[in-house]
Amino acid sequence: MMRLDRRDFLKCSAAGVAGLAAVRAVLPASVSPAAEGRSAAGSSQKPKRWAMVVDLQKCFEGKAKACVSACHQWHNVPEWPEERLEVKWIWEEKFSRLFPDQSFEHMPATLRERPVLALCNHCANPPCVRVCPTKATFKRPDGIVAMDMHRCIGCRFCIAACPYGARSFNWKNPREAENLKHQINLEYPTRARGVVEKCNFCAERLAAGLQPICVERAEDAALIFGDLNDPASKVTHVLAAGFAIRRKPSLETDPQVYYLISAMR
Repeated sequence: MMRLDRRDFLKCSAAGVAGLAAVRAVLPASVSPAAEGRSAAGSSQKPKRWAMVVDLQKCFEGKAKACVSACHQWHNVPEWPEERLEVKWIWEEKFSRLFPDQSFEHMPATLRERPVLALCNHCANPPCVRVCPTKATFKRPDGIVAMDMHRCIGCRFCIAACPYGARSFNWKNPREAENLKHQINLEYPTRARGVVEKCNFCAERLAAGLQPICVERAEDAALIFGDLNDPASKVTHVLAAGFAIRRKPSLETDPQVYYLISAMR
């Protein structure tokens, strides 16, 4: 067996450290949540703060279904016949169920029963992030609450912590679902059995300079998306000019999904 003396050992160690530094130098800042945070902190430019506005005057009477379908097709969301296996990124729910603390006895029935789009709220103070033991769910500098599927161990603590029911668990292999057997979108990866998934504000599309797929497919600009830190963005103007509500504000999670109601009929 070849033996190294102290001088040779130190030379090998120095070479190894230099090699590791070179590898780190070429890795993109997005390889980890921590790297993203360090990159944003070191920049003088104010980071983006993404938010979505759902216009309740426009997003009803079945118009929301196109958004749901587009989202689920783009992100390869499996569709199972059994309700207990349901996986959803964006879905429709009655107004009275989404806003139980803002419903009242004499609310118009047309509003109380109206189907409203629901999705992950990308909270500024997300309880799901706090409880994840592996940091598989984390908050990016731009406010998106993201998922690292490779780190998810399936403990489902985040599902229990989310007060909005916005997370789903893959009890079965998604690729076994009928809707994915022949029409997988190769631009977005499928998941594995035993991991949690949810809406990601189409982070992969934002990186390419595109809008979230639900916003792009929404009729009559029923969904508005933009940077709340940009005073010139459309989402900032809409919220400043109208009256919007958010889900369960008393929980102090600070949701970044707003529901515009000021112009409702």
